[in-house]
Amino acid sequence: MELVNGYYKIGGVDALELAATHGTPVYVYDAALIKRQYSAIESAFQGVDLRIKYACKANTNINILKYVRSLGAGLDAVSIQEVELGLRCGFKPGEILFTPNGVAYEEIRKAVDLGVTINIDNLSVLELFGHEYGERVPICIRFNPHIQAGGNSHIQTGHIDSKFGISIYQLRHVERIVKSCSLRVEGLHIHTGSEILDSSVFLRMAELMFEMAESFPDLRFIDFGSGFKVAYKEGDVTTDIEELGRELTTRFNEFCKQYGRPLQLWFEPGKYLVSESGVLLVKVNVVKQTLATVFAGVDSGQNHLIRPMFYDAYHHILNISNPEGKQRIYSVVGYICETDTFGSDRRLSEVREGDVLAVLNAGAYGFSMSNNYNSRFRPAEVFVLDGEAHLIRRRETLDDILKNQVDIMA
Repeated sequence: MELVNGYYKIGGVDALELAATHGTPVYVYDAALIKRQYSAIESAFQGVDLRIKYACKANTNINILKYVRSLGAGLDAVSIQEVELGLRCGFKPGEILFTPNGVAYEEIRKAVDLGVTINIDNLSVLELFGHEYGERVPICIRFNPHIQAGGNSHIQTGHIDSKFGISIYQLRHVERIVKSCSLRVEGLHIHTGSEILDSSVFLRMAELMFEMAESFPDLRFIDFGSGFKVAYKEGDVTTDIEELGRELTTRFNEFCKQYGRPLQLWFEPGKYLVSESGVLLVKVNVVKQTLATVFAGVDSGQNHLIRPMFYDAYHHILNISNPEGKQRIYSVVGYICETDTFGSDRRLSEVREGDVLAVLNAGAYGFSMSNNYNSRFRPAEVFVLDGEAHLIRRRETLDDILKNQVDIMA
């Protein structure tokens, strides 16, 4: 979002016009920013056989999926439903990596039938899979490196208490299962969490993976997950993707020579690709002054964007209706019957009832984590592509909330 001649624009389209046309609250995504992020990864990792697998849990709107596919991405799916969405959006089975955790084994069987690459993170599942499929179905194995990295504890997935992955200290057990079941391991996977700043974390993971790779002669790829940090506020330190690209590319190519042949290097960016592209536009219903605080109460809440409440995440907020107004301090809160605060003690241009506020960096884990709490409708979604705004999801109605309920009291 940029300020042009006194008006905020998203992908070249006036943000206030978008709010007026589609109503509020509404999610708006700028395709150009997704392309920028995708190109940044490609540019940083030149010199290796790179594969980008979009972590679609960040945003599963079919138009977003089709757009990232048009850029050349594959898909990282964590549920069978995401796999099926990917296939419907044109991804080939071989372009999809299925990385479930704690799912029913029937879901894994279905994924095999669909032809996608299976990523296994549990010894018992690995053994069960080996007895059933043996060498007929190649697999990837997800390891837990016991490296604690990332932002909020909810998104740290590589530490010793994490439910994700097979411990690197259980490698010998893995080897025994692989050998006894004649499993063909074509990929190794590791992911420590989100919002990783230090490139040395990825390099430490790389060394662990390279050491374990000696036990698997049939590898086709090594998947380093993701976790690149994006900026949520001015001055935020972000992952230096160019530095990481230089250092990891050099080390990866050295390893491939030692391994005896070139392998593919995979990453699974989700938030990095779509977070900055998204803006949640909301309208101010009330301005309420108490003895201690001035609240700007908006027509949205944790039912539409739960990250500030669930992860204590910071999202920058702008008053796009009054960009030149006098600066005052507000707490921006939602309309849900909970304490759903988007931001406390924020400096905003003077807020008036009816103003439209923009909540930035809302493209990832915004709509995908939304819900109908308080029987509220989920918002519309708009995609700005080549300077033109397209409605890509209609706002829900009461019929949408009721359609799966069965009335036995009629």
